[in-house]
Amino acid sequence: MTPRIHPSALVDSSAELGADVEVGPWAIVGPRCVVGDGSVIAARATLERDVTLGQRVRIGIGSVLGGDPQDLKYRGEDTRVEIGDETTLREYVTVNRGTSHSLVTRVGQGCFLMSYVHIAHDCALGDGVIISNGTQLAGHVVVDDRATISGLCAAHQFVRIGAHAFVGGCSRVAQDVPPYVKAVGNPVKLFGLNSVGLQRSGFAEPVVKELKRAYRLLFRSEHNVSQGLARARSECEPMTEVTRFLDFVEHSERGVGF
Repeated sequence: MTPRIHPSALVDSSAELGADVEVGPWAIVGPRCVVGDGSVIAARATLERDVTLGQRVRIGIGSVLGGDPQDLKYRGEDTRVEIGDETTLREYVTVNRGTSHSLVTRVGQGCFLMSYVHIAHDCALGDGVIISNGTQLAGHVVVDDRATISGLCAAHQFVRIGAHAFVGGCSRVAQDVPPYVKAVGNPVKLFGLNSVGLQRSGFAEPVVKELKRAYRLLFRSEHNVSQGLARARSECEPMTEVTRFLDFVEHSERGVGF
């Protein structure tokens, strides 16, 4: 099917719209934007420029994608925003373009960003990420696959939030959050494994058991981090998930909350 463009919408001549795309009233699709098949751009939403939407992406009312990065070092470089297939951005979400650091701000496939979420320049979100209302990610934040961030959180620049992690509401995330854990607070602290999330994602019981063992050795023992890592690597089963958990902690550049 051909795109359905409301008469009041503005679509730049350089933009590319796929089949069955819907562009709502007073929406704007700017220069060099690409909109994948079946995507919907709601009323008053804006793709400023150099935005690529995958297939079946839904952009909510008043959202703004592809604005200049809010970074004083930005000097007008050609950068972009990429949104993966079947991702939903609800009302008034903002996603800024990247800077020369990475050239792209990327949101993966199957993500759900609720109202008033802000994704700053050079952020990289994996697949299946959920971010609740009003949460703000500063520049260069990385959120790995299937992590969940609750509402009204703030993440410091260059923070990384690991896969399948859960961050509780109103948290200030100034340090990295390892995969598979729960974290909450100001500043953020760890509160065990994200057991409910792991269960919903189909993690096998032996894997969860070994992750709990590794977590206790690292964060609920008298060992420092180096000692806990050494014991966990020698005593825990070398499952892929356990290794990923330990590697994340060992190579964290900002450190992790305890």
